[in-house]
This record gives sequence, C-alpha cells and structure tokens, in this order.
Amino acid sequence: MMRNMFLRSPPLLSPLLSPLLPLLPTLCALGGALLMFILFLALQGQPALEACKLIVEGAFGSWFALENTLARAAPLMLTALCVALPARAGLVIIGGEGALALGGLAAAVVPLMLPAAFAATPTLLLMALAAMVAGGLWIAFAGALRQFRGINETIGSLLLSYIALAVFRHLVEGPLRDPGSLNKPSTVPLAPEYLIGTLPGIDVHWGLFWGVLACVAAWVLVRQGIFGFSMSIVGGNARAARLVGLPVNRIVLTACLLGGAAAGLAGMLEVAAVHGSANTALLAGYGFSGILVAFAARQNPLAIIVCALLIGGIEASGSLLQRRLDLPDATTLVLQGLLFVNLLAWESLTGRLAAWRLRLQDTKVEPIHG
Repeated sequence: MMRNMFLRSPPLLSPLLSPLLPLLPTLCALGGALLMFILFLALQGQPALEACKLIVEGAFGSWFALENTLARAAPLMLTALCVALPARAGLVIIGGEGALALGGLAAAVVPLMLPAAFAATPTLLLMALAAMVAGGLWIAFAGALRQFRGINETIGSLLLSYIALAVFRHLVEGPLRDPGSLNKPSTVPLAPEYLIGTLPGIDVHWGLFWGVLACVAAWVLVRQGIFGFSMSIVGGNARAARLVGLPVNRIVLTACLLGGAAAGLAGMLEVAAVHGSANTALLAGYGFSGILVAFAARQNPLAIIVCALLIGGIEASGSLLQRRLDLPDATTLVLQGLLFVNLLAWESLTGRLAAWRLRLQDTKVEPIHG
C-alpha cells in the first residue's frame, strides 16, 4: 500500500495553540496599532515610548487610575453588547450611542412622573425598565427596517443614532429643561435617594457590576441557550434558517431588542450614578467606543469585559498625556482609530486566509491505495 505524500501529521503544538487562535487577529491588530501610534508621535517629534508608558500608567498605574478605568469600562460593556448581540444574528448595528441617549433620557423622566414620596428601589427599577425599553425599541426599529424594508442596518442604525441625539438635545434644552440649569441645560436633577452609589471598598458605581453581569448573561444566552444557537444559524445563513423553519424575523428583532436594551441600561446607569440628570455630558461617545470594544472582542460577550477594560484604560489615560507631555486629550482617540483600522484589516486578512485554506483542501490530492 502506498502512502499519500500529502498527508502530514498535525504539529505537536497545535493543541496548545488552538485556543489562542481566535485571539490572534486582535493581538496582531493591537500590536500594529501601537507601532503606527508610535510612528505617528515620532513624526511629530514627540517622545513616543514615553507616551505609551504614560498610557499604561494612566490606565492601570495607580488605584485612582484603575478606578477611573473601571468607571469608563462599565458603560462600554453594555454598549458593546448592543453591537455583539445583533451581530450573532448577522446584523452590523452601530447605533448604540442613540440608544444610550434615549435610555438615559427615559430614566431621567421616570421620577418626574411618580409621586414625590415614591420608594427608591421601585423607582430605580422603573428607571432601568424605561431605559431598556427605549433603547431596545430604537435598535429593534433599525432591525425592522432591514428585515421588512431592505434598508442596510449599518447605515440605518447610524442615521437613527443621529436622530436620537437630536431628539435628546431638543428635549433636554427645551420641554424637559430644568429652569435652574442656566449654562448647562439638563433635566431636573434626581433626588439623592434615586442615585446609585458605589461598590463596597472601591470608588466605582454599581454600573460595573451590572455590566459584567450582563456580559456573563449574554454569554450564557449565546453559548448555552437554544435561542443563541438559533441566532448563530440565522447569522450564518438566513435562507437556510428559513428552510429549517426558524422564525428569522423574530430572532433578528429579539437580538436587536436585547442589544438596544443593554445600551439603554448604560444610559440609565450614567444618569443615576454619574451625572444625576440627563444632559449633554451623557453623550460622551460610549456608544461609538462600544463598537470598537465589540470588534476587538470578536463579538464574544466574555471577551467584551477584557476589551472594555482595555479601551476604558486608553480613554482614561488621555488627561495624563495632556498634563505630562502637553498632548491633546484627543490623542487617545487616534490610538483607538488606529486599533479599529487594524482590526478591520486583520479581520479581512483572516477571512481571505480561511477561504484560501478551504480552496487548498478542496484541491488536495486524494490518497492512493494499492
């Protein structure tokens, strides 16, 4: 019997390296972004290596820096879920900023509609529910436009996000404006009993806990639940999903509803734990940064926790770069932009390599027996 010369035993290290392969594009993108960022600063005559050191120091170099990073990571986890959950069903939704804004606005309005002596815990629950409904319906609308009218969900969700921001500013600066807010228009401040405190032993609000819990729950949903398996089938091939009898439209809209609800909850937590009212400071770009977090995590809910800490740390280090090196606070946005471009590039490259590998396997010489 002749042996096929093309049949080879797998490398010895493949069982050890296979769990790390999904992380490889993100790690390569991070390395490429850092190199480009260093080059960007060096061309301006700035101490590039010192800047990178300060980014690490500003993100994790002290207890205060770590608390700042964790506080920024909390809403990023939730807005990243707004991208990751619809992505499981095959949609690229980037409207988390609008869902966050409407969620925060809805949460700020709820106490105004309740009696003055209403209990704090039910009020907070109603605020969270209103925020999740507002954000969920807004993103579900983008999904419905795609499913029933054929409108691209990426463009639709982005345009809807700008509409939501315009509605937010109109209401905060107009009908819902607190007469006492002169230079900084906002809604009526929340009563102290409606504010969310900090976690025990750390100066970070409870939004961090709910963000981590939401990511864990999303992982259980997409990895262990029947609905998560159905989303994967719809995201892989919607036509095949219809042929096997899956309710594609309902699955897609539910995924969008859950993602938007997560972003809306982020808005409620920012209002009740950070700002104390709905104002333009709520529009800090967490919805757009959540897109980067979701892409870096490759839509994995558990990886979102780690990537949110990374992106939150980069954002938190901007003030330190400004103080030490007199660099603009927006310098960290350049690094985030480079990371996003590298992620897209590596995602495209890995897709091409996978297609090339499949073609190579199809054309491989069959073993000859005799």
